Amino acid sequence: MSEEKKTGSGRMPKLWEALVTLGVLIFVLAVGIMYYEVDPHVPMFVGVCAAALMAMYLGYKWEEIEKSMMDGIYKALQSCCILIIVGILIGVWINAGVVPAMVYYGLKILHPAIFFVAVVLICSITSLATGTSWGTMGTMGVAFMGIGFGLGMDPAMTAGAILSGAYFGDKMSPLSDTTNLAPAMAGTDVMSHVKAMLLPTAVTYGITLVAFGVLGAMQYHGGDADMSRVVEFSNALNAANGGVFNINPLLLVPPVVVIVAVAMKVPAIPGITLGIFVGAILGIIFQGGNCTPGSLFDFGINGYYFSDEALAMFDATLSEETAYTMTRLLESGGILGMMFSVSMTIIAMMFGGIMEYTHQLEVVVNQLKKLAKGPAGLVALTEVTCVVSNATMPEQYISIVVPGRMYADEYRKMGLHPTVLSSALEGAGTVTSALIPWNTCGVFISDTLDIDVAHYGPWALFNWLMPIMNFAFAALGLTLKDMDGKPFRKKAAKV
Repeated sequence: MSEEKKTGSGRMPKLWEALVTLGVLIFVLAVGIMYYEVDPHVPMFVGVCAAALMAMYLGYKWEEIEKSMMDGIYKALQSCCILIIVGILIGVWINAGVVPAMVYYGLKILHPAIFFVAVVLICSITSLATGTSWGTMGTMGVAFMGIGFGLGMDPAMTAGAILSGAYFGDKMSPLSDTTNLAPAMAGTDVMSHVKAMLLPTAVTYGITLVAFGVLGAMQYHGGDADMSRVVEFSNALNAANGGVFNINPLLLVPPVVVIVAVAMKVPAIPGITLGIFVGAILGIIFQGGNCTPGSLFDFGINGYYFSDEALAMFDATLSEETAYTMTRLLESGGILGMMFSVSMTIIAMMFGGIMEYTHQLEVVVNQLKKLAKGPAGLVALTEVTCVVSNATMPEQYISIVVPGRMYADEYRKMGLHPTVLSSALEGAGTVTSALIPWNTCGVFISDTLDIDVAHYGPWALFNWLMPIMNFAFAALGLTLKDMDGKPFRKKAAKV
């Protein structure tokens, strides 16, 4: 497009003008997150202000700028609704014993001879059930680091296994905020997004399991293992052993219902809602007086929290570490618990709406897309941008939001389905955040697991393999879809 082309009441921006807006955003986010250690919301809003001021400088009227923000938010309203419903689901599923049952049966597969594989699987199950990699690492991850130390396992390998499982679950769980944020930025729905990620993610996950199986066999040489922490935590979950929840295999039905709904192409909102009602019914059946319509309403908005009686029981019967793990892992969910992600999405879309309407993103992408000679090249460019965003705007959400809004229109112009973009965002933005020492994720993991990125990074196999495999599948044309969801044929393999 010519620089003289008009859009609305303003003119087309020059490249330097768009870069000034992005530069302000990057600077404020970096200072806010890295120096002041604050959440990204207000720094992101400063970026919105910068975009609005630049739009006014370009000649746009305030009414147009305000409308562009509202239009941006409208594009993400479905994802905001899904995040709210997911918050309800998590609170209900924990109260109903669904999440505790998934964790309980996951712990049953832990055995020293397959320690690393078991860690990956259990952290995967926990993260899938809760939708949070941070929650999984802060609870199960801490416990496994201690168990691994007792077994004589390499702490760096143990941490790598924890991350691989936690990020697999976070990436694939419809309950995860990033799994909802990526399709919102790309312009698709969460269920289509999850299905689009299945093939490259499954292959990467399989390679990860095999690699950790070999590493485990090399590390563990037999002998007795102290599994007391695992036993204590399992008992604390199961009322039959003095725990809190009545664990029953039928409580695994709700997640199966959601998975079947995905397979049958049921839209996200009714599919997840169905899982809520099935979980609520089973909870009332199995949990007795601990799960009532009143508690479901309460936990649905506020998130699950243990009663004073349960906390007193923890103090009297559990070790301090196990009690901490119980509360840290299971006190979560609720509508209010999702407001962090919902508000982040709204503010990010205000920024994206202005940048799109005023063509500030367009002039930047027009320069960058010269590096991409085809669909697979565009996927590679997106992934590189995600990694750079994780390093320069060190927050996982921003590495999804900014590249997502930058390239969404370019994917459409190339005839690619939005899930191709959302898969690239999730395959690079979400997982590589853990590999950047100064990223909020890298800082959290280092502090939580007490091991730095330089040590665990090489063993976080899933995290660094995922963007490589995602690009490889795109280069082969196996994950490229056209706007109708059919295999993309035109120049599919061209990089």
